[in-house]
Amino acid sequence: MASISHSRLYGWEKKAQLESSGLRPETLVVHRQEKCAVRSPLSNNMGHVGNVDVLSLGPSKMVKVQALTSDVAAPTPLPEMEVPTLVTEEKERMLANYVPVYVMLPLDVVSSENELENKEELRAQLKQLRAADVDGVMVDVWWGIIESKGPKQYEWGAYRTLFQMVQECGLKLQAIMSFHQCGGNVGDVVNIPIPKWVREIGKSDPDIFYTNRRGTRNIEYLTIGVDNRPLFGGRTAVELYRDYMKSFKENMADFLEAGLIIDIEVGLGPAGELRYPSYPESQGWKFPGIGEFQCYDKYMKAEFKEAATRAGHPEWEVPDDTGKYNDKPDDTQFFKADGTFLTEKGKFFLTWYSNMLINHGDQILDEANQIFLGYKLKLAAKARIHWWYKVPNHAAELTAGYYNLDERDGYRTIARMLSRHYAIMNFTCVEMRDTEQSAAAKSGPEELVQQVFSAGWREDIEVGCENALSRYDRKAYNQILKNARPNGVNRNAPPKLRIGGFTYLRLSDDLLKGKNFRIFKTFVRKMHADQDYFQDPQNYYRPLVPLVRSKPKIPIEVILEATEPLKPFPFDIAADMSVGGDFADLLDNVIDKVTIIFQ
Repeated sequence: MASISHSRLYGWEKKAQLESSGLRPETLVVHRQEKCAVRSPLSNNMGHVGNVDVLSLGPSKMVKVQALTSDVAAPTPLPEMEVPTLVTEEKERMLANYVPVYVMLPLDVVSSENELENKEELRAQLKQLRAADVDGVMVDVWWGIIESKGPKQYEWGAYRTLFQMVQECGLKLQAIMSFHQCGGNVGDVVNIPIPKWVREIGKSDPDIFYTNRRGTRNIEYLTIGVDNRPLFGGRTAVELYRDYMKSFKENMADFLEAGLIIDIEVGLGPAGELRYPSYPESQGWKFPGIGEFQCYDKYMKAEFKEAATRAGHPEWEVPDDTGKYNDKPDDTQFFKADGTFLTEKGKFFLTWYSNMLINHGDQILDEANQIFLGYKLKLAAKARIHWWYKVPNHAAELTAGYYNLDERDGYRTIARMLSRHYAIMNFTCVEMRDTEQSAAAKSGPEELVQQVFSAGWREDIEVGCENALSRYDRKAYNQILKNARPNGVNRNAPPKLRIGGFTYLRLSDDLLKGKNFRIFKTFVRKMHADQDYFQDPQNYYRPLVPLVRSKPKIPIEVILEATEPLKPFPFDIAADMSVGGDFADLLDNVIDKVTIIFQ
């Protein structure tokens, strides 16, 4: 019998390919699974008997099917049994609306002592998530834990145990290469510093850390000024990150090959985000302060001086009129209505500052691409800043490195860089609504999400998202649903706009409590477009394919062409699929009270 290769096409397109190959459309090549029961009608009519893959070829008949890497075997009849209904083309089309949902694990799921604690409690929680049809989990893989004992002394044992547990529970995994410190940022409840031996180098050369205008050091992430300086036992900062990712690949190769790990999110700054540490709580910042530029270490100042000299302005220095962490824009000479940010020098500085960040991300993602080449996974990078969005200077975005103004798009440039690496643009604050924000913050999370998602889609990359703060209420979930499919479900073809996946922050006892978990399970169902859990990403939206080599480096002049502001894609006012509103909340409260009475 003829064989066919695995297709990236949707079901109704696969049918034509199958017919042209001489196979009947009902005969699909499938992946081999272990220890699974016969699947539901939404599972391509596929089931398992023992460890054998089976497909229905007609009433009361099933046949064995070989794995993807083999030719399709001749049909072998099995004993008659009840057969699931064949998947219709309509159901195949509906799968294009399926948005997978992941849940972040606790920051210290692996302790600072590199131990996986409370294993049975965690296993029970993972099983609860799987029973709720959650697709997978996300975990920080901390540099400060793994390479804590010394240069190139990597200890992966605890994470291997964790990954094995996730795999046994039937969940997929998003792994974050966390090169930053945990502690000192919003939501940080534990302290995991970067490796001690790196911090020791910083004692003799404190300029390896980001520095503000007053000389205060920030030790949560290495300054990008040392990306290419061999200050770490002969290695550069980029080489430190490269070697860590290589070791991860070598020690997790079996999980990578098994398809457990579907995303590698590369940490590119504080909190794992592609930005500068402009608003550190550890240094007294409070929302909605504008933050401070972080380019006053000697290496960044030297980079700026070199760039200014090439531009014909050797007299220019990094700005000294930018204010303090908790200032408002109008408190500063730099950000006020006719401030420095509008001058030739100010525009040059902001372009340099943001370009340095883009180049930093580009260089590390290029290393990641080479390391994970050929594995069926996607690379990702994360960004966020939503306050002071509704003022002309966008001050908080500018200090973080996003040169975004009403007349200049600061996110499509990042998306264009990511497109070179086929990487996902992951963005936070998708649960937020403008009406929930303090008027004093001039925050615009809804408009910002619309702008960022539009930037990614225009550059033909996948967009993913997270909630910025833990929320359990229906209003937050409905806002996420609206952003996930901005123009709703399309029952006839893939939706024009949709995200590639959503990651919920974060797993906790509160999430798994009665009312909270009931609402969350409904939310997962709605993200799946009212469809049953579907295990194989190949069958919805953009299938996972072996990672290919990054495209050639994009000249910065070409990246900057993406600063032209374009009207964002239109978003519907509300989601067409909802987890309910006030009446549903009332009903939940009644259920909780009745449950308490019977208990």
